[in-house]
Amino acid sequence: MSRFDRTSAWPADRVAEARAVIADAAHHSDHLIRLACAVLSAHGETLTEREEAQRLLVVIDARRPVLRAQREDQARSAR
Repeated sequence: MSRFDRTSAWPADRVAEARAVIADAAHHSDHLIRLACAVLSAHGETLTEREEAQRLLVVIDARRPVLRAQREDQARSAR
């Protein structure tokens, strides 16, 4: 059963969109994945779904410094 008011499709639509982004994470930006994780962490239907979204957010945030370092290295080698 959904945790949302049945008279409004808006929250359920956002959760469905967030699930779609997570399911196809390889084709979405880290920023969009972070937003999807935030939505699912707050509004996921099950505790497991909310916990997994939080874990994915930690992984995405941990990648951030590596990506920044790679961009800086590429910029240096281009000079």
